Amino acid sequence: MDYNAAALEMHAKYPGKLTVNSLFEVKDRDALSTAYTPGVAEPCRQIKANPDDVYKYTFKGRTVAVVTNGTAVLGLGNIGPEAGLPVMEGKCVLFKEFGGVDAFPICLNASTREEVIAAVKAIAPTFGGINLEDIRSPECFDIEAELERDLDIPVFHDDQHGTAIIVLAGVLNALKVVGKRLEDVKIVQNGPGAAGTAIIKMLQVAGAKNIVAVDEHGILYPGRPAGLADHKEWLATVTNPEHLTGTLADAVRGADIFIGTSVAGALTTEMAATMHRMPLCSPWPTPTRKSCPMPAKAAGVRVIGTGRSDFPNQVNNVLAFPGIFKGALSVRARDINPQMKMAAAKAIAGLIPENELNEENILQGL
Repeated sequence: MDYNAAALEMHAKYPGKLTVNSLFEVKDRDALSTAYTPGVAEPCRQIKANPDDVYKYTFKGRTVAVVTNGTAVLGLGNIGPEAGLPVMEGKCVLFKEFGGVDAFPICLNASTREEVIAAVKAIAPTFGGINLEDIRSPECFDIEAELERDLDIPVFHDDQHGTAIIVLAGVLNALKVVGKRLEDVKIVQNGPGAAGTAIIKMLQVAGAKNIVAVDEHGILYPGRPAGLADHKEWLATVTNPEHLTGTLADAVRGADIFIGTSVAGALTTEMAATMHRMPLCSPWPTPTRKSCPMPAKAAGVRVIGTGRSDFPNQVNNVLAFPGIFKGALSVRARDINPQMKMAAAKAIAGLIPENELNEENILQGL
């Protein structure tokens, strides 16, 4: 099936993917006067007297804003807020379908971190949670950190933490398939941007000891001459315990796991062939079908996860973020903390009974 053509036709037909429906009928004067003036003044007065009642009398407690500025959209790059709107609409559909959460796309004409932060703070009173989406690195780190600090509702950058949660779930199950332990394996993370950095942090919290981060300039290590700014300087100090230097090819030699969150085709068949016996690869980015897992498969990699739905072991954030927000909203959580993220990863991994785990069944299918 040509999904590009089908998607274009579907989006034009409706257009888009979302609408707004009333929860009750305004069928007479009494209904109108209760939903709006004069009756609506009473819940307003109640909320003014007790701000916490906004959760009782409005939809705040079941709604999430899906916020982007369009600077890093779905592998397409900096395409702007308008071009990012179809993705944000789709994200809202997933929130509703998989978590029963009402979500609204908010695409900001805001190019700086200060503008994004100010805009999100301004709209926060309407929503029970903020899902940051497709905001480029390194700005996304500061944006999330300041919003988490200053807002009293959960803020979750899905490109970071949703990805990290589902990757950890897949890695935990893949290790069971090949009989290895997380604390014993060497992991190469290629592309330490927003997702890659969060994956590294999550793996370390789970017990990983030997992670090597690699970017376009090669292996990260303290004092590297090229490209060690912002979060990468910190990553260089907490990864690479063997003090390796060189390229991706040098990093993957003897590795057990390759995690790719950069460009398609970064790991070649020749590189994969130098990895440790029974290696794992999860996830890849979402490239063309032809280029996706073929190099790893040809090199004998046993367990492969991808970002695609037309291969086994799809590494998809939708297994994580709808349920995480559903739980956070239900208990009115102030934030989504590391313990919640770890619990989510283990719960997702546990969806597949151990006797059903195999090389092509490490994550629950959609």
